[in-house]
Order: sequence, then structure tokens, then C-alpha cells
Amino acid sequence: MLIPGRNFPGLILPGTAARGLCAAAWLALAVGLCPPVHAQDEAAAPKPIVSDEDFDKAIPPLDGDLESIEAWEAEQERLEEEAVLKAGAMPVRVREDAEKTAADEAAAISRMPMIDDMGEPIPLDSGLDEPLPPLSEFDLEPVDAKALGEDTDLDRKLRYDWRIDGLDGVQGTVSEGEIRSRFRSVSALDDGDGDSATGTQLSSRLTADRQLLADVLSAAGHFDAVVEPAIELPPPDGEGRATAILTVQPGPQYAFGAIAFDAPPVEPENLIRRYFPLKTGDPILAEDVLAAEAGIAIGLPRNGYPFAEVGQRDILLDEEMRTGDYTLPVTPGPRSRFGEMIVEGDPVFDAEHLYVLARFDKGDLYNSEKLDDLRDALVATGLFAVVAVEPRQTGRDAGEGTEFADLAVRQSRGPQRSISLSGGYSTGQGLRAEGSWTHRNLFPPEGALILSGLAGTQEQGASATFRRSNAGRRDRTVELSLSALHSNYDAYSAYTGRLAGRISYDSTPIWQKKLTYSYGFELLASNEKSYVFARQARERQTYYIAALPGQVGFDTTNDLLDPVRGFRLNLKLSPEYSGGDQNQIYARGMVEGSAYRSFGNFVLAGRVRVGSIVGTGREDLAPSRRYYAGGGGSVRGFGYQELGPKDPDANPVGGRSLVEGAVEARYRFGDYGVVAFLDGGQVYESSMPGFSDIRFGAGIGGRFYTNFGPVRLDVATPLGRKEGESRIAVYVSIGQAF
Repeated sequence: MLIPGRNFPGLILPGTAARGLCAAAWLALAVGLCPPVHAQDEAAAPKPIVSDEDFDKAIPPLDGDLESIEAWEAEQERLEEEAVLKAGAMPVRVREDAEKTAADEAAAISRMPMIDDMGEPIPLDSGLDEPLPPLSEFDLEPVDAKALGEDTDLDRKLRYDWRIDGLDGVQGTVSEGEIRSRFRSVSALDDGDGDSATGTQLSSRLTADRQLLADVLSAAGHFDAVVEPAIELPPPDGEGRATAILTVQPGPQYAFGAIAFDAPPVEPENLIRRYFPLKTGDPILAEDVLAAEAGIAIGLPRNGYPFAEVGQRDILLDEEMRTGDYTLPVTPGPRSRFGEMIVEGDPVFDAEHLYVLARFDKGDLYNSEKLDDLRDALVATGLFAVVAVEPRQTGRDAGEGTEFADLAVRQSRGPQRSISLSGGYSTGQGLRAEGSWTHRNLFPPEGALILSGLAGTQEQGASATFRRSNAGRRDRTVELSLSALHSNYDAYSAYTGRLAGRISYDSTPIWQKKLTYSYGFELLASNEKSYVFARQARERQTYYIAALPGQVGFDTTNDLLDPVRGFRLNLKLSPEYSGGDQNQIYARGMVEGSAYRSFGNFVLAGRVRVGSIVGTGREDLAPSRRYYAGGGGSVRGFGYQELGPKDPDANPVGGRSLVEGAVEARYRFGDYGVVAFLDGGQVYESSMPGFSDIRFGAGIGGRFYTNFGPVRLDVATPLGRKEGESRIAVYVSIGQAF
């Protein structure tokens, strides 16, 4: 039987008599090794069955100290609290009325109804208050089992429905619908789906859900809620369903009374209160309290207190005022500054390079966000199997009432080599597959060697690249590459060798920057075949080119691969020298901007690109250095490099200026998305784009969103299609078109 009530102890522990036994003797009695002891004359005492020496040998050694009763009780309280918190409720204390006596409590307990195993109240017999009759007057005739009826069989299978009554009267900031939803999400009755259950199973589910509903109401601030269970059984010979009922009296919603923090002074003075937004008069909601306490646990380490600890709250309820006085113990620990880097484990980086990755200096006020950023930067290198960063208290004075907190960086070296493969298809470029082998730390720290190969229907090549990431500064990259490439397009065919170097300051997935830049050099030798208008034929020429490319970018978008808001602006400029048959000095420039606007799952995106080459004529430019338009990253609906001036055979010849634009409407549902787009653009022979004869392509696309960006499939058609242009162009790639 269950006796409902508040805070009744479930265990009575022995007193001083139990303390007289030593641990070994207590254990021996527990396992039955010791015989009973009887008071008798010492002289008449029989010889011991087991000698003390044999007894001591028979007792196994005790591992560690026996847990004290107080420690056991504390552990049981902790486990009970965890069980309550799983339901979203919080343990509280009640301020008892000073006039209530122990006798009143005992009388109240005696009047409480008893509940049977089915959750039903058992009526009290008034005869219980009368004196017991003599034993000789008891009727010892056995009970006829048939009189109990067949419906008492607890093994009988039952299908059931369930319901909650009384919630329509709930008042407070948490609605009836929210309470029902929270209850249903973890309800044993609901989880059973009304499937066939025995009476014992149904009773067990009802009992568990009775406590669950009480906890849900408590989490919503209804600490006086009363939940009564009942089961309505179908007729013994019928095919009906049982009904499990939980009848609720929600009671009033409690609000915060006094709010206090048991903590020493911190700096600034209101630091703890700043992260605890709840105030007197607010309802006591478990989720709000837990969120506010988590805010303190997160906020203090962000403001110089890495060793802060939040203790166990105390809520003292006043049943008359319907308020709860809240007290939270907080141990902030010493206010600290970043100290030394301590390298542990199988190190990949030394302390010097760790400070290159860190976005803080030694002596800066401790901030856990910067520690998390360092941890993310270490993970992003891909060089660790396991890496952990944690502060350690040192006690070393750092001035101004602070002390140094050293950072222990535990490293475990991971795989240093990787292989990658990628591929795609687009009209005009055909199939294209790339593969690479990388040793990410061949030249420590973070000096990588990358060997790449390209195989496609119109391009083939190979390259070797040295790249040092985080070169003397976080996210600064130094790169040197050597490559050979064969290209065979309608516009030209070329054999090109290239030596290039670049220094860049880039955005990364964990630190997307508003301002980025790069600068470097290129040395090219290229043998190219294209149409020469002066001689009315396709001829092969050799070009030697030296360039100093640079670019600056400004980015306010929210994501590198799949932006949904913000804008980007990028400026590229490359002064170049071309030698060979003629010596030319010229400059290539391009400005590109894109913008994104989100409307829920719908995103509207737009892009504009304008380019110009000044200082030389088109015929004096290497065909590979001219501007072209058309293709998946340019104007969809047309083949690669298809737009612009043509030779007599209708092959593109490129130009000295271009203009492009695109508008996309993107709609995402889960991991999938659809896109409608309109692209436009043109290439011109002159250095100044004419903004005339713009060609447009329109189409639709599909997106599959992954953790490394969307995979896209676009299908487009040219508007106002001309002879020789494809009706349909298909593009498959990774990432949005822009």
C-alpha cells in the first residue's frame, strides 16, 4: 500500500547499539559465519568452533573504507533529485506553519486515505478505532475464493484508453496544452498505445504516470497539485476497454519571492545577477530556473572566472503567500588571466604555435569563448585524433586581484595523410574528375604537401602544392604551386605550365571574416592555338606571362557555402606582362557582388559581375587570359565559354570585358531544396562593357544539403535560343551557384 504525503523518510537506521560491532564482525554476522551468542558463565563457555586466527583468515579483506550512513543518505537524495529533474520538476522545501504541532501531523497522517496496488483509495473501516476482540472470538472460517469474482485476476489481458481530467482548470503561464504535450512525450500509458496489458502492467503504468504528471505540474510551478489515479474496468464477460484516469487538482501557480545568491563579491558587482534574468513575481518554472542557472555557469567563465561552480539551489515555499524564496550558492573561484600553454600527450604543435592559433595573449582576462575557439581551431587542422584544452589553477599572482590560469593542451596525433576525390559535369566542359593526396604536416607546423591530378573530357593536368596554414598568424596561408595543364575547348587549346605563389588571409567555417585578402605572383608559359582574325586561320602561339594578382573581399553573409542573408563584395586586380611575339603590359580587373535575403525557408539571392582588361588589344592577349561567359558558374543555359564574339566557325574567341547577373529563388524543406533561377550576361570585344545584347538563360534546380554544403543539380535552357545552342544545359556540382 502507498500512503501519500510529503517528505516521509523511507528508512529507519539503527542507533548506538549497531555501532558497537566492528566492521569485520558485522560482515561475518551478515554472511552467517558467526554462531549466535548467548549469555553464560565464562568458565562454562564451550571451546570456540572457529579460532580467532582461522576466523580472521576466512574474512576477505575490505577494499577501501566503508561508506558512512551520511554519505549513503546524501547519494540517495542526489539520485532521487536526478529522477525528479528528468521530469522537469525541481525539489523544493515547504515553510511549515509554526502553530502546527507534531500531534497534528500524526493525526493528519492517520486520516490520509490508503491506496491499493491499482491506485484506488481503500475505504477505512470505522471498526478500526474499536478495541480488538479476544482471540477466541475470531471467526477462523476460510474465505471462499469464488466470492472474489473472476475480475480480480491481475493476469487478465486488457486493452485500454487513458485520459486526464481536471486540467481545464489550470491557471498560470503554462497552458493546458503545453502540460498535456510534456506529459504525453514521456508517458508510459501513451507509450503503450493502448495495447493489451495485464492488470498489473496497467496499474504499474498508471502509478508511474501519476508521479510523472505531478512532476510536470511541479515543473510548471503548481507545487500543490494533487493527482488521483483510477481504473475503470470493462465488464468481466465483455469485450470493452479499460480506462485509466488521472484526476488533477492543479492548485495555484507559485511565483518567486526573494531571490538571493550565496556568493563572495565578484567583479563587476552585478556579474552573477546579470546572467540571472528572473525576478521576484515571475512564475517558478523549472525550465526557466535551469536556463538561468546555466546562464550563470556559462557567463562567469566568459568574464574571468574559469573555475566557477554553481551549487544546489534551495527553494523555500510559502503555502500561504504562494511564493518561493530562491537561494543559489555560487563559488566563483579566483578571477583569472590566461597563463602559460602546457603541452601534454603526443604533441603535434608546441606552445609557440598554439599561441599563433589562439585569439588571445598571455595576460588577457580569461574568456571561455576564446578557449572554445582555440579548441575549434585545433580540431579544424585535422591533425588530431583527440585534443582537449582546459584551464588549471596556479595561484600565481597576475596583478589587479587576479591570478594566472595555465592552459593544459592534451594532444593525440591523428592521421596526417588523406586522399580526396571530386567530380562534376556541365554542358561545354563535359565530365571532370579531380583527385589529390595530401600530407597535412610534412613540414611542421602545418606545412602540407598536396599532389593533385585532373582528368576530364576537355582538361587534363597535374600539380604539386606546398601550403603552410596559420603561417605566423591565425588563418594566414602561404602557398607555392607548380602545375601542368592541357585544355581543349572550342575557344582555344593550350599546353600551360604555371609557377605561382600566394599569401592569403581567408575565412574558415569556424571563423568567417568580414575582410579577407590575397596577393601573390604567377609565372606562366603557355602554347595556345586559337583563331587569328588577321590571318583568318587557327594558329598556335607561345606566350610568357608574369602577373601580380591580388584581391580584397568584404563579407557579411552568415555562411560560406550556403548563405541566406547578408552580402559579399569582391575586387580582383592583376597587373600583367606578356612576352613572346610581342611585349605587352596590361591589367585585368573584376568586381563582383552578391546579396541574400531570407523569408523563412525561402531565400532570394542575386549576383552581379563586371570585368575589364585595359592596356592591350584582344588579339595581343593570350586566349587563356581573355574573358568568357557561359556555364555553371557564369550564365546557365549556355555551354562553357559559349557567349561573346565568335569566329567564322561559330567558336567563341573571348573578349576584354564582360557583364553577368543572376537571380535565384531558393526554397528548402529539410535536407532538400528547389531553386528557380534567371541568369544573364555577355562578353564584349572592347575594354568597356557595352551592356547590350544581353543573353538570358532560365531553369530550375534541386539541392541536397549535407554537412559540407549543398550538392546541386541545375537544368537550364537559353531564352531566345540561336542556331547551334543546346536546348538543355545540365550542371552538377557542390555548393550554391553563388
